Parts: sequence; C-alpha cells; structure tokens
Amino acid sequence: MSSVAQPLAENLVQSVDWLAIAPPTLTAVVGLVVLVADLFVGEARKPLLGWVSVAGLAASALTLLPLLGDDRSTFCVDGTHACSYTADEFTLVIQFLVLGGALLAALLSVTTLKDADRQLPEGEYWFLLLSSAAGAALLPASRDLATLIVALEVASLPAFALVGIRHGDRKSSEAALKFFLSSVTATAVSLMGISFVYASTGTLYLTQVADRIQHVDGQLHTLAQTGVVLTLVGFAFKTAAVPFHFWVPDTYVGAPLPIAAYLSVVGKAVGFTGLILVTVVAFPSYADVWGPALAALAALTMTVGNVGALRQQATRAYSAVRLLAWSSVGQAGYLLVPIAAAAYSGHPQRSVGSTVAYALMYAAVNLGAFAVAALVGRTKTANRLTDYRGLYARNPLAALLLAFFLLCLAGLPPGIIGLFAKVTVFSAAVDAGLGWLAVIMAANVVIALFYYLQWTALLFRAPEGEPVRHRLPAPLTAAIALTGVLGIALSGAPQLVLRFADTGLF
Repeated sequence: MSSVAQPLAENLVQSVDWLAIAPPTLTAVVGLVVLVADLFVGEARKPLLGWVSVAGLAASALTLLPLLGDDRSTFCVDGTHACSYTADEFTLVIQFLVLGGALLAALLSVTTLKDADRQLPEGEYWFLLLSSAAGAALLPASRDLATLIVALEVASLPAFALVGIRHGDRKSSEAALKFFLSSVTATAVSLMGISFVYASTGTLYLTQVADRIQHVDGQLHTLAQTGVVLTLVGFAFKTAAVPFHFWVPDTYVGAPLPIAAYLSVVGKAVGFTGLILVTVVAFPSYADVWGPALAALAALTMTVGNVGALRQQATRAYSAVRLLAWSSVGQAGYLLVPIAAAAYSGHPQRSVGSTVAYALMYAAVNLGAFAVAALVGRTKTANRLTDYRGLYARNPLAALLLAFFLLCLAGLPPGIIGLFAKVTVFSAAVDAGLGWLAVIMAANVVIALFYYLQWTALLFRAPEGEPVRHRLPAPLTAAIALTGVLGIALSGAPQLVLRFADTGLF
C-alpha cells in the first residue's frame, strides 16, 4: 500500500459505538427477523410476529436507558468535532417519542390485523412498520445532511406501502398515491437544496455547514441562499405545514387506523426533528430567512387546520379520523411556533425545548384518541362522529378517557398538560417578540375549543337505541391504558416534559 493510501485507509476505519446506535439498529434487526420468520411460520402462528414486533420495539426503547446523561458520538471525522451520529439529550428524547409512538401503534395493529380476518399480509406489515420506526429513530441522531435524508426516506418509504397495504381498497390506494407523490416531491426539493448547500460549503456535516455558510464566496452567496430555502421547503412538506398539507386528510382516512395514528405522531416527529436540525443547527446564520417564513407557515397552518376541523364537526356524518387529521394539521401550526421563535430568541435551545415538550404531550393524548377510535371502529367501521354518541353508556371508561384526551388537545382542565404545553408555546412566541403570532394562536385555540367540546359533549348524550357494549381485546386495552396513564401522569407532574422548555436540549 502506498504511503498516501495508508493514512487514508486508517481514517476510513474507525470503531463504532454500538451502544449509541443500538435503538435504531435493534429495531431494524427485529424487522429483518420478522420478515424472515414470516417465510417459515404457518398461518395459525402469524399473530406471533406481532408480539415479536411489540417486544422488539419495547427492547429498543429500553436501550435508551444506558445512554442517559452521557452524550456519545460515532462515525466522526478524525481531528474534528464533525460526526454523523450523535446521541445527546435531544436525540434520546425524540427517540423515546418515536419508539414509544411506534410501540403504541403496534399494539393497535395487533387488534386490527386480527379483526381484518387475514386481509392484511402480517409479515410485510410488521416488517414495514419496524423499518419505518428504525428510520425515524435514526433521524434525530443524524448530524450530516446525507444521513438526515437517508433516515428521512427510510422512515417514509415503508409508510407509503403501509398506507396502501389494503389490496383492492380504492381509498387506501388513493391515499398511498397522494402520500407518495407529496413525499417524493418534498425529497426532490430537499435534495436539490442540499446539493446547493454542499456546492457552496464543501461539507455535509451540520456543524461545519453552520460555520462555512457564513463565509461563502460572494459568487456562491445566491447559491447558498437558494439551497437554504429549498431545504426548508422540502422539510415543510414533511411536517404537513400549509400549503403542503393536502395529502393529510385522505391519507389518514384511507390508511389502516393504526398507521394513521403512527403518521400523526411519529411521522410528524420525523418532519419537525429534521426541520429543527437544519434550522437551529445547520442554518443559524440564516435565521432572518427561515424565522419569518416559519412564523408565517405556523399562522397559516394552525388557522387552516382548525377551520378544516371545524367544518368536519359541523357535518356529523364525517369520519372522526378525518377530524383528527385536520386537528393534527392545526397542532402542527402550534409546533412550528417555537421553532420560528428560535430565530428571534437569545436562547434558541429553550424554544426548541418548547416544541419538544409540546410534541411529547401531543403524542400521548393523540395516540390515546386514536386508540379509542380504534375501539369504536371495531363495531362501527365507518367511524363517523355520530358513532360516538352515547359512548359513555356503552363503555364509560373509554368515553372518560377520550374526553380527557380531547380536553388535553383543547388545552382545558383537567387536561393540565395540554394547558401548560400551550402556555409554554405561547410564552415562546411572546418572549421572541412575535406578539402577532401569539394573538393568532390564541384565536385558533378558541376555534379549536368549539369542535373539541362538541365531540366531548357527544360522548355523554343519550344513545340512539339500545347501547351495545364494546369488548376490549388485550392489546387495545393496553394501548388505551398506557396513553391514559401517561396523559394523567403528565397532567399531575407536567414538569416531566415542560422542563425542556426551561433548560433546552442542545
């Protein structure tokens, strides 16, 4: 080997911190095990694949415990602080959200696949879900643009197939196509933006991009600006921010309900995590560009989302899942507010912490709402809002929990965590001098109160006809119980998540 090639080879060979990369790696390995096992397991034992997947996601979440309190990085460039994978507090919190959300979606899926009477291919379903969860768990640890895009696509591509996995279902196929086209467009725009950023800075590592993009040659300044804008537009697609939200309602309605729940929480977490990394970490010097843009997107997104949800509530024949889809668009607007505020704040870490705190609250209660929707959907396949009338008479505990989840989303007591999370986001906007955005947010909270309270009141009205009690399968019981306990615990001790808004995460 030549004297030039030998040092190069030594730089390319480095040790891997297997503990740091354990959460996404274990999830991916379990997915491969399930796919191979599906070839040898008989039809009668296919449900075992679901329980293996649930156990694998739980084990992946447990691998986060040894990483607490210790920032670890791997796949680094020798002699620099540029790394491709970093397991810091921000990474661990988002990985917990992602793996916890995937675990609850898996519990919902066990019941759904059983009720589907073998219409859904179980082996492929579990492999795709675990593959998407592995990509979603990798994304918050990504610290270079290439790894970020790869993680984003690993999380997204299996989700397309999961949305359209019901063969012969027109709604499912249409939903998958809309989701696919919007996501591919977002990826193409992001890749073009990243290529411009790389051409102007000569690096893909986020920390190096942040340093070099401030000092690009004058001839490359326009190229760098274009790259920043295109990258942000691509991630705005992923967050379902208006006007890039058009795929959300039809996709949620056409997908199997556990996948709709998964996309509403894990899919949203993926988009917002990527947006945080490219804005706060990679492009802080362009805060004057992305700050006003995200503030405008936040105002537009929360308004369109809440007005869309209000229209669904006005027509009770509409699907409850469609209302939750529009609600998730409105909630995305609230999540954008602290990221926009980070451009104006002297403590962007605290602003990011506000987004993460709100995301944790939203994940717990929104998954709980979907879990109760899955319960109602077992006997009412259309899952219309009218199907929830008199739910208290049929299943008092489920009705009370759904009412609690809806009040959390609305920000009303006894949903204390929802109230505090909204106050935290509101404070982030005010502290950053975005008073106009705080006013728009307050108006949208009032709009949202109407349809959340209308749905809540419907649960306690007299049922039409003789009430038929719902039978709760064990996995569905576990999903509803876990989200209920988590929501109540956070309302009793909101500091568990709200501390991120005070301390930051970077």
